Parts: sequence; structure tokens; C-alpha cells
Amino acid sequence: MPRHLSPLLPLCLCLAALPLHAEEPLPPGMEGAEVLPGWEAPDGSRIAALKIELDPGWKTYWRSPGDAGVPPVIDFAGSDNVAKVQVIWPAPQVFDQNGLRTVGYHDEMILPLEITPADPAKPVTLSAGLDMGICHDVCVPVSLELGADLAGPGTPDPEIRAAMAAVPLRQPGLAHCTVEPIADGMRVKAAIDLPEAAGEVALFELRSTPMWVSDSEAERQGNTLLASAEFVPDSGKPFALDQTDLRITVLSDAGAIEIDGCPATPAN
Repeated sequence: MPRHLSPLLPLCLCLAALPLHAEEPLPPGMEGAEVLPGWEAPDGSRIAALKIELDPGWKTYWRSPGDAGVPPVIDFAGSDNVAKVQVIWPAPQVFDQNGLRTVGYHDEMILPLEITPADPAKPVTLSAGLDMGICHDVCVPVSLELGADLAGPGTPDPEIRAAMAAVPLRQPGLAHCTVEPIADGMRVKAAIDLPEAAGEVALFELRSTPMWVSDSEAERQGNTLLASAEFVPDSGKPFALDQTDLRITVLSDAGAIEIDGCPATPAN
């Protein structure tokens, strides 16, 4: 069995995922799902959000969910008068359960959306197909169809603003990486210039090429955090990893930072 599938078995009782519309009964563990309509920005874009409410103790996953998580998939193809949608991801939390690490949100997930209309003079009809996993003692795959007509100036929403304020701080240029092939993919080793803080976890991903990524391993050398992770594509073979496409998010008690791009480690 591929190693990127086997960690799911102890966590998930696989239940059939049936598409649900917002007005239909929600699955166990989910209290609500809706589009927050938000407001029109000065540049003509629309700020809205997807809001998922979970029962106490339930969780769902971040875009890069960890070794044993299930990444959410969001499809806006059914929308009208929409040229582009950017999903804005607040900083997640790290969960450790049965020796496995997952990354996501507990009790509630609010994902702000920056929507660019094809024609700013016309209203936007947003349609969002969302495939996701929600977990407690078991994991339930859920497929939702959410939608809303977005017109008029709207009103700034404190829930959306709070989610946008929780986005990791961008800190380009803090990391250098070395990349090496392994039997079924590539290993990335990063040296990150960052003062030590309690609760540090480094999360690795490729921005434009989603794939399975191992839990990171990390150690400290003074003000440098040394972290590594393995990237395994569906082919199960080494591949040409674009270091400019790397994204490293570091979570700690001091806050969250995000580093886009990780150039080669300079030669001594």
C-alpha cells in the first residue's frame, strides 16, 4: 500500500460522501455551512467567505493537512460573472492524535474569498463545491454545494476581518533549501533564520503542485531552525522540484509566518 495512504486507516471510518446543498440536512459533526456575503472592496473586487461550523470537538483540515489529513478541494466553476477567486487561509493549528499529526481548524473554519468579477458593473453569483473531511473519533468525508448572489456594497463583516487578520505573516527570504532525491520522491531540507519560539512546527508544500508531504522533522542551531520533509508525487518517483514553488509555514506560540520560495543553500 502506498505510504501516503496507509496513515489514514487508523483515523478514518470511511463513510460515503454524498453531495449536500446548504438547505439539506448536514452530516454528523457539522452544525452549519454558508457563504458570508461580505462587501465590495474599493478596487471592485468582492470580499466574502465560506463558513463551516462544526460540533464541539470536531475538526477539519487546512490546505496542506499533514501526514494523515484530508485536503479540502474547492471548485468555483459553477459561478457566474467571476473571473478569479483567491482563497485566503488563516493560520491553522496542529493536532497530534495516536502519534499522527494533522493540521487544520477545530469547531469552525472561515475561509475569506477575494472575488474578482468578470464585469464589475454586474452582480456576482458565487457557487462553491466543497469536498472536505471532518473528524472526531471517526472521519467523515463531506461534499457540499454552497452558493450566494453577491450584489451591492455590502457591509464589512467582523468574522471575515478576524479570519483575514489571522493569516500568517509573509516573510520572504528567511529560508534556504537543499533538495535531494529519495526512492519515491524528493526530500527538502530548509535552514530558516528565525528566533526560537515555543511550539514550533514547520509545514511544507508546493504552491502549484499539491501532493503528499510527510510530517516535518526539525531541530535548532541557535537562531536557525533546521527542518526537513519528504514530497511524494502520485508517480512514486523522484521529480524536478521547483524551489521557487516551495512554501514553508512556521507555526509557533509567537505567531505564524509564511515563506514563499526557498532558494538553494549558498555554498560555503
